[in-house]
Amino acid sequence: MTQAQFSLKDALFNEAKVEYLGGLLARADSRFDRAGFQRDVMALLPELELKQRIDHIAQVLTSYLPEEFDGAAATIERALPPELDPHKSDDDFGDFIFAPLGAFVATQGINQPERALETLAAITKRFSMEYAIRDFINAHETLVMKVMQEWAQADNYHLRRLVSEGTRPRLPWGRKIVLDHHTPLALLDRLYCDPTRYVTRSVANHLNDIAKIDPDLVLSRLERWQVEGRQTGKEMDWITRHALRGLIKQGHRGAMEHLGYQVDPPIVDPELRVLTPDVGIGEALEFEATLRAVVDTNLMVDYVLEFLKADGSHRVKVFKLKQVTLKAGQVVSLRKRHRLRGDATTYRLVAGVQRVKLQVNGVLRGAEEFVLTQA
Repeated sequence: MTQAQFSLKDALFNEAKVEYLGGLLARADSRFDRAGFQRDVMALLPELELKQRIDHIAQVLTSYLPEEFDGAAATIERALPPELDPHKSDDDFGDFIFAPLGAFVATQGINQPERALETLAAITKRFSMEYAIRDFINAHETLVMKVMQEWAQADNYHLRRLVSEGTRPRLPWGRKIVLDHHTPLALLDRLYCDPTRYVTRSVANHLNDIAKIDPDLVLSRLERWQVEGRQTGKEMDWITRHALRGLIKQGHRGAMEHLGYQVDPPIVDPELRVLTPDVGIGEALEFEATLRAVVDTNLMVDYVLEFLKADGSHRVKVFKLKQVTLKAGQVVSLRKRHRLRGDATTYRLVAGVQRVKLQVNGVLRGAEEFVLTQA
């Protein structure tokens, strides 16, 4: 029997979730037609993709919530369940069924931004509103940045995280914002020393976004924060590594040196050996690398896979292998088993000759080919 494939959209947005949301709204307003809401949502929901489901539910809400936005906002706020556990410090994103509430506020409240921002602040304590807030940044930048100065000092860490996450220059799947990437830096100056990893991870991701635009700005900001000493050394190191991860994969000299890695370090040319020269899609590529240091050195070893594309070009992806400190003359052998998934949603594997390369402190130091076949 073939195992049913997991469906994220069905796990996050389904009849039970719609019934739950309808129940909350009905308890908040006795005039809310719970049965009609559920009927209209479910009429189209099964055939829609994830983002479409969010927009669809938000659109249906326009027929069942009060026509005046202030009344609709009040109903939403009364309907919200208790806030997420304030004692947690990470991985508490909330329930996706509240995402349509943010989409509703973004469309129906865009011309009443002060009231709408109050509602988004309430919702984000149950589910992150970083996507909805971007509409207001584009339409009411001055107001939003002023409100975010208050949110950056809020007791609730979900509000503090929204300040960083909502203003990210390249938020995945998020609407593009016209906000200059320098503008939120004053807010990040406060948030980088937050005691909550949920917030500091967002700050690091925000810097990683900026690094794609202005690497020197990110490096100078990190240096400034390290000198200020307002964050613990351990967490500051984590923020720095996470913020520079994109630059490290690119072999950016300044990022490498910032983390204490010499670009093109003195090592004997590594030996790279593919152990599975013929591997099927869905199986695992195995390889090993041997490195020997000439002098004491810190090494950041990555591996690069160059996947063949249907048009004959290659898709390049960089993966972490090992961070190691070697003494002069010391030898280290590294072995890796990398599954070549045939069910990835973001790219398709094509049978043929592929390449694996070794990258040491940002510099390519060896390459070998292998043949990918149909399983």
